[in-house]
Amino acid sequence: MSPAPRRRGSKSNEEPDNVEGETPDAAENGEPGATKPKRPRRAKAKAKAAEPEPESAPTSEPGEPVKTQGDKAGEGDLVPAGDEEAPPAASKPRRARRAKADEKPAEPAPAPKRPARDPDTGPPTPPIVRAHAKYVRTSARKARLVCDHIRGKSVEEARAILAHANRDVARDWTKLLESAVANAEHNHELVGDELRIHAVKADEGPTLKRFRPRAMGRATPIRKRTSHLSITLTPKDGD
Repeated sequence: MSPAPRRRGSKSNEEPDNVEGETPDAAENGEPGATKPKRPRRAKAKAKAAEPEPESAPTSEPGEPVKTQGDKAGEGDLVPAGDEEAPPAASKPRRARRAKADEKPAEPAPAPKRPARDPDTGPPTPPIVRAHAKYVRTSARKARLVCDHIRGKSVEEARAILAHANRDVARDWTKLLESAVANAEHNHELVGDELRIHAVKADEGPTLKRFRPRAMGRATPIRKRTSHLSITLTPKDGD
């Protein structure tokens, strides 16, 4: 059988560890048959780390002041690149939620004020007094036949016209006229006899639908109409 192959770098038991006559100087000079002694690498690295680095003294010519690091850069002094102060670390931005919480809610804009009336612009507009009557049990057509006679008349004339009218809706118009005069005297401190009818109108209201029995079992619809009456008074001197 052939002998087992020998691995590289492995040392056989037959080879001696140290050869007589071999010295470290011979190994360094490169003599044949000399082996170099192993050097402790870790010990050298630790020794280098333990040795203090020599401080470099500032070099300056005689007669010149020694430049220090604390001097201002604006005076032409040079600061070594290794001794520059590191910039402060940038602060982290706040979260959006905290920023929103710190912000105060915007105040509502103040309501615009009404401009003051200038006395030099002209006389003030005359007051207008209104009165309304809703769901009057009469048709708007019949009410308009009466209100057309009192439009633009004074209060005294309107009272006389309504008192001599032949229609039942004239009583509703009379009640509404007296209500408007009372509003003018109580709310605006006006005299009722010095007022005139500025506008008067009758609008249609909802219609009540009923049925009436007729001959042969038939039913006839009945429409009971309503109307909304309104009247406006103003002083005689005003338009």
